Amino acid sequence: MARGPKATFDSRYPSIDDLREKASKRIPRFAFEYLDGGCNEEVNIKKNTSDIREVELSPRYLDRYDGADLSTELFGQKFDAPFGIAPVGLQGLMWPNSSEILAKAAFENNIPFILSTVTTSSIERISEITEGNAWFQLYHPAQEQVRNDLIKRADAAGCPVMVLLCDTPTFGFRPKEIKNGLSMPPKMSVANILQILGKPKWALETLRYGQPNFEVLKPYMPKGLNLSQLGQFMDQTFSKRMDVDKIAAIRDLWKGKLVLKGVATEADAEKAIALGLDGIIVSNHGGRQLDAGESTIRPLTRIAAKYDDKITVMMDSGLRSGPDIARTLASGAKFTFMGRSFMYGAAALGKSGGDHTITLLKTQLKQVMEQIGCTEVADFPSFRK
Repeated sequence: MARGPKATFDSRYPSIDDLREKASKRIPRFAFEYLDGGCNEEVNIKKNTSDIREVELSPRYLDRYDGADLSTELFGQKFDAPFGIAPVGLQGLMWPNSSEILAKAAFENNIPFILSTVTTSSIERISEITEGNAWFQLYHPAQEQVRNDLIKRADAAGCPVMVLLCDTPTFGFRPKEIKNGLSMPPKMSVANILQILGKPKWALETLRYGQPNFEVLKPYMPKGLNLSQLGQFMDQTFSKRMDVDKIAAIRDLWKGKLVLKGVATEADAEKAIALGLDGIIVSNHGGRQLDAGESTIRPLTRIAAKYDDKITVMMDSGLRSGPDIARTLASGAKFTFMGRSFMYGAAALGKSGGDHTITLLKTQLKQVMEQIGCTEVADFPSFRK
């Protein structure tokens, strides 16, 4: 596959909020609320973004300035921007074939793409699209055999980085998903069917690509599994709560870079360092797990200040713009990831959604760098007020 940046931009959607609004009109309500919603009262999903936006940067207008360079080195690879596409479950439910759309956009624009264990494209297919450059995010399996096989598949696919998820000891309590029948087991109500009929483009694309399935997990699913048995299968397949012994076992098996996602405290950051991990992603699962917890930027600032010389510190959850990326980098993150923002792009614009969103974020981030006089991404902390 030819690889090169695509400066694809649709001037009708110059912000992530514009993409979100368009996405809400293009996909059924149950799919949009799955993407857009948080848990419980959705307090933390709002705090994630609002707290990031409390960070202020200080411009230096009279300093000599030679221009902005967005390129960033991470785990020995140079990327064209300091952000990547976070893992998202059930991507094909929100927009058909969106995992492949976004993986292709990430590869062609030279940014990381992380494939979720519970999304709708296989490790092998995404590896083919990205020429072995995709990262893989592992939900920890209950069965050692399944764990080992997933690790072998990721290794065979050339994945350079494995991301272990630690913030899902229980499934989040999400009222919107429960109302829409997207809890386990899922069900297709009359209301949901009517919503589908009102979104013909989404329906036609779903017919084209087929009903979304857990493609990564297909080899481990019993034949003839129906929706009523899916919840039981998921409960039996994943052990959910991570601990140091489980991580240590994977560290021994996985020879590539190993990252822990979902870190929200200094205590867990210290454990990751002691286990010899290569990086952590400070995250609260996009506000979908613990509504009573902190927003991500708060622990990120503390963890980066204390441990950035011991482990690569990254962040996701709450970022919705280039300025948000700048604020997060200025707070100590070496790299950032976004899930919803890219899914809004794919749902709003289909095949061009990934390229548009990347171009939008790069343009916004570069403008911030030029405004404050920041030449390189590593310089951002010195511009925080």
